[in-house]
Amino acid sequence: MKAFVPLDHRGIAKERGQALKDILTLRLYTRVARLGSFSAAARECGLAQSQVSRMIAELEASLGARLLSRTTRNVAPTEAGLEFLARIDPALAAIEDAANSVRETGELRGLIRVGMPATMGMRVIMPRLSAFTERHPLLRIELLLDDTWRDLAREAVDVGIRVGDLPDASGTKRLIGTMRRVFVAAPAYVARHGLPEQPADLERHRLIAGPVAPHSRSWKFERDGQTVVVEVQPHVSINDTAGALAAATSGLGITPTTSWACRREIESGELVPILLGWQSGEFPVHAYFPMGRTTRMAARAFIDFIADELRTDPPLPAGSPGT
Repeated sequence: MKAFVPLDHRGIAKERGQALKDILTLRLYTRVARLGSFSAAARECGLAQSQVSRMIAELEASLGARLLSRTTRNVAPTEAGLEFLARIDPALAAIEDAANSVRETGELRGLIRVGMPATMGMRVIMPRLSAFTERHPLLRIELLLDDTWRDLAREAVDVGIRVGDLPDASGTKRLIGTMRRVFVAAPAYVARHGLPEQPADLERHRLIAGPVAPHSRSWKFERDGQTVVVEVQPHVSINDTAGALAAATSGLGITPTTSWACRREIESGELVPILLGWQSGEFPVHAYFPMGRTTRMAARAFIDFIADELRTDPPLPAGSPGT
């Protein structure tokens, strides 16, 4: 990739073409780095693999740095490549936003990368995603389903969605909703062991601790100004929400979860909520923007949509044996 030079009236057309090629090369690099494949990036962009390889090689030569580590089986960013990826992403986002802002149709285009916990992605976001994609058919979305907190800026993630408190970070965050903690069990378990009528009854039941209450030995309940703290000893601990729900569905015991996560099983009758008259806390849902004010317009639009979807936490289905 050639270096940029000052423009004059004779070289405007030539330099404009070079600038567009430079932008295309940078976009190609981000796709190769994220997909881990020259061929995949070439197919996605409608180019020949040899052309993509040549353009990336020219980029590395112009920078005097190796951005990608190439083997017969894998292509991965080097340390310099990761740093370069994190730094060029805001610039490409600004160019993309500028183009989106002047389109008369108002359609969003390009690519956004969204990170979120796996269970939330599958149970909360994906069932609502089609409405957003139909509204913006030219926008591509990459979902990264991962329950661990990662360096989102370094991985060029436009926005992360997390349940619970966020660690200290340099980006910006936005509260987009809350999720209530509820307790559920399988009807077969209730039939065998009985229905807890008071929080203290949990001490005599088999309990499953999931990510909502992974290692806590005390669960707090509130009702009509009364607070009850129950000391518990979980029989099984699982670090995955879907796993904890599967264990409860199998009749293994009672598990705390969120009102959004268990809705499918409640509606199907696989699980029933218990102790519905008691409040047991709420969990904030945050959107985290690692690039701060330079966040893509499309990422902000996506979060606006999700925030509207999460604004109302519907009550759990009636007719269950919970009290």
